Amino acid sequence: MTGTARVSVLHEGYVREEDDADRVGSTVTLITDGGRVIVVDPGMVSGRDVLLGALAAREVDPAGVTDVVFSHHHPDHTVNAALFPAAVIHDHWASYDGDRWISREPGDFALTASVRLIATPGHSAEDVTTLAATPDDVYACTHAWWGPDGPADDPLSTDQAELRRSRARILEVATVIVPGHGPAFRPGPHTPQ
Repeated sequence: MTGTARVSVLHEGYVREEDDADRVGSTVTLITDGGRVIVVDPGMVSGRDVLLGALAAREVDPAGVTDVVFSHHHPDHTVNAALFPAAVIHDHWASYDGDRWISREPGDFALTASVRLIATPGHSAEDVTTLAATPDDVYACTHAWWGPDGPADDPLSTDQAELRRSRARILEVATVIVPGHGPAFRPGPHTPQ
């Protein structure tokens, strides 16, 4: 599967404990394709200037972002959506444009010829993965993995079997995984399934 999308990680996510609080940053990804400028999971970062600076370095104006995708509705993946005032927001079952709630059946949904959302429940029941086909790879922006090493069992999942099915579906097509809280990686024999 090849396509015309371009993918860039704006912010590499993390989860770590510190003396006074847990520190949580979501992986935030920029995808461009066919005139669309898509931000996936504009969640928690150490400061909004970090996210805005990463966009500026790629010559992207937040007002020019056309679409925002939520992999799921946890605040650490959604809290900065308002930085993109013109964007249509997409989740597992609808698109939101101003005051328009545009429902659809939960499941697969194409944003462009090279970018689509697929249902991948597991971390939450409403998870979606954004697949972006570039000329060389298929990127999967997903919370099916927190990072390159898993964890093998998601500590927040209520259905580990469902998570394994979603991971298998993603691994059928993805050559690069962009996980919810870690660096992008190429799946291999040690990738938790």
